[in-house]
Amino acid sequence: MSLRLLSLILLSVGLSALAQLLLKMGVDRSGAVSQGESASGLFTMLMSPMVIGGLALYGIGAMVWLFVLGKAPLSLAYPFVGLGFILTAALGVFVLNEGVSAGRIAGTLLIALGCVLVARSA
Repeated sequence: MSLRLLSLILLSVGLSALAQLLLKMGVDRSGAVSQGESASGLFTMLMSPMVIGGLALYGIGAMVWLFVLGKAPLSLAYPFVGLGFILTAALGVFVLNEGVSAGRIAGTLLIALGCVLVARSA
C-alpha cells in the first residue's frame, strides 16, 4: 500500500471521527433531546452549526473514501474503518471527558491490533 493511499484512508477515517464529535456536541448544545422527538426539536437539532459541520465532514470524508475505494481492494481498505472506533473513543475521553472502562480499552486495543495486521498484509 502506498503512503498516499494510506494517508487518504486515515484522512477519511479521521474526518468521520471528527464528524462524530461535532454531531455529539451539536446535539448536546442544541437541547433538542430534552425537547423530545417533536418536529421542532428535530429542526433545532438539525440547524445546530455543529451538527451541520459534522454532516459536512461526513460528506467530505465520504468523497475521500470513494477515491480510496477506486484505488484499493475493499478487503484491504475497509478494516481501517476500525480506526474510527479508536479515534472516536479517544475524542470522547479527551474532548468530552467521557469515562472509559477497562473492557472498552481492551476492545479498542484489539481493533488497533487488527488494523496493524491488515496493514502489514498489504
